[in-house]
Amino acid sequence: MASIMLNNPWDRARSQLHSAVSHLKLPAAFIERMEKPDRVIEVSIPVKMDDGRKETFRGYRVQHNNIRGPYKGGLRYHPKVDMDEVKALAFWMTMKNAVVDVPFGGGKGGITVDPKKLSEGELERLTRGFARELAPYIGEEVDVPAPDVNTSPKIMSWFRDEYSKVVGKDSPAVVTGKPVGEGGSEGRVEATGLGGFYALMETMRLLGRRHNGLKVAIQGFGNVGSYLAGYMKEAGFRVVALSDSKGGLYVPNGIIDLSVVAACKEKSGKLAGCYCVGSVCDFSNMESLGGRDISSTETLTLPVDVVVPAALENAITEENANAVQASIILEMANGPTTEEADVILKKKHVTVIPDILANSGGVAVSYFEWYQNMHDEKWKKEDVLAKLKERMDTATQAVYENAKDYKVSLREAAYIVALKRLYDAA
Repeated sequence: MASIMLNNPWDRARSQLHSAVSHLKLPAAFIERMEKPDRVIEVSIPVKMDDGRKETFRGYRVQHNNIRGPYKGGLRYHPKVDMDEVKALAFWMTMKNAVVDVPFGGGKGGITVDPKKLSEGELERLTRGFARELAPYIGEEVDVPAPDVNTSPKIMSWFRDEYSKVVGKDSPAVVTGKPVGEGGSEGRVEATGLGGFYALMETMRLLGRRHNGLKVAIQGFGNVGSYLAGYMKEAGFRVVALSDSKGGLYVPNGIIDLSVVAACKEKSGKLAGCYCVGSVCDFSNMESLGGRDISSTETLTLPVDVVVPAALENAITEENANAVQASIILEMANGPTTEEADVILKKKHVTVIPDILANSGGVAVSYFEWYQNMHDEKWKKEDVLAKLKERMDTATQAVYENAKDYKVSLREAAYIVALKRLYDAA
């Protein structure tokens, strides 16, 4: 029963909160405030479908806490979106923004929908309907949504346009993750993957570990996973396995050209079969490369040094944690490791770089985008990425130092850092 309960993301979020709080002397009223979202919004969104019928979708926005600034967090379009998931993600955004030290609170939203089953017109009408429903509750200095799973700069552009119509003025800072030509920031597209790379490199430096030649397996090869893989390969890691929801490939000696594999995936819609030699990608290359097909879950238990869950929640559980062979886990997805798995990994002395640190690069650059919009500025890409590295290195150092001081895991230390900053701002 406990296992089922803690696979509920909201229950797990509260458990993580209490674990960190046990190391701090904080007033009960403050802890209670962290346990409860400030506001929970649930809406119905009627959409006229292409065949003329009306379909109604459920949308959510949870505003967890705004002690440190406007609520901030993405909008995801996914069939499994529900209130417990959105509440947990909003809580994690509050913590993440405090860890990376940007002046935002935490929010999250989403629609229960499979966007792959909608035409572009239906998707636009759904997004604009969602923007109209949320308009009374959001704003540049109130709540600033962003892209998340299955949402994109184009969707943010529709959302911003519809919100601007509702309020009667152009409001570029109401969302982040916009196209660069429409107020988006340079460097935003690669920010989450690059931020994770910076967190990994700084953690390894602090641990005194060398990285050259270390083998890496990445579960999830979307925007985050693909950029991260590129940065890791460039730095001297050996990327040996990649997977998506349909499976993946394992090449023990290292995948030669990630850009060709990415192009293969884009063309075929899946990684399976993308065994690439030169520009030719085909199953016929599998044997010469010494490769084999793997499932998405198998990616996490391969004989590698670093595992990166970069897909959805609950990837590493008590069922597969004992089989993890990596000594480092870099959590690029939100909530990829269950509490039961955390206990197992700790006993195995696996270093887990937690999600609220590892994937905070995206919201750091979202803050930079918001700041540029609010102050009518435009920063160069190299300046954005330099500011990102400084934020990620500083956050990683703070987490590492607190882990040493309190003799806790990096996850608990990240929550301790966040809670201290939130309490100081309360």
